[in-house]
Amino acid sequence: MSEIKRKFLKIVKIIKMPEMEILPGHLAFSLVISIAPILTIFVLIASYLSVSVESLVNFMINSFPTDVSKLLIPFIEGSSFNLNVGISLIIGLLIASNGLYSIVTTSNALYKKESSTTLRRRIKAMILALMLVFLFIFILIVLAFGNNIIKLISMAIVDQNIIQTLYDIFVLLKWPIGFVAIFFTINLIYALAPDSPISSKYTRRGALLTTISWMVVTAVYSYYVSNIARYDIFYGGLSSIMVMMIWVYILSYIFVLGIAINSSSYEMEINTNDNNKNFDNTNNDIH
Repeated sequence: MSEIKRKFLKIVKIIKMPEMEILPGHLAFSLVISIAPILTIFVLIASYLSVSVESLVNFMINSFPTDVSKLLIPFIEGSSFNLNVGISLIIGLLIASNGLYSIVTTSNALYKKESSTTLRRRIKAMILALMLVFLFIFILIVLAFGNNIIKLISMAIVDQNIIQTLYDIFVLLKWPIGFVAIFFTINLIYALAPDSPISSKYTRRGALLTTISWMVVTAVYSYYVSNIARYDIFYGGLSSIMVMMIWVYILSYIFVLGIAINSSSYEMEINTNDNNKNFDNTNNDIH
């Protein structure tokens, strides 16, 4: 019982850390800001693949909640590459990377690592931000709205047996594939975040917690959007956007919590190893 109490108090202590009060909101804001530049990149890639803007707009309307699609469609319709779009894209990515820049700085403090130059941290933050944003988009498209998207694709297939088989395979595989993709990416980000990379064996616990929690929260969010979606009692036409932002904040909170848990476990193990080493040295001196 005392062991359970000790772990509970440890979690409470982690939750009360100043980082847990500041970073989740900052990271969630950065993720939401990053949607526009990332969406612009997708549209530009689609245009090179001869996918029409009209097809993308119809896809958004049929796959996402009405309020969310209305918010995102203007970015799709206005995405044609020129100097202004290029400058806006770079500025958008820089702003989006601020959340991960804070994660890098905080990881250095938590793991007691020396910080590198500002430019190096900024470049790393950009890379980690892109990794996290693409993972976020993967979760949004595959796990959150994947069923709706598969149903939309199925409309182009006449054979009902093929449609049902395709749907059943997707439902069966999306969560195992999602688990592997999320765990691998999160564990990599956790390990690379400090300026002196941490061995992945010290980041697996937080990555596993984050992966499982993200999948549970996303499953609840997906079910809510698909079957309930009556938040408009409080927020009217902004209901879908508000629920989506709450979902993003919860994901961000869990992500930061994983880092705090990893750093706490890392510090405990390092201290244990140092104590054992000192004990061995003392025994050697005695002999």
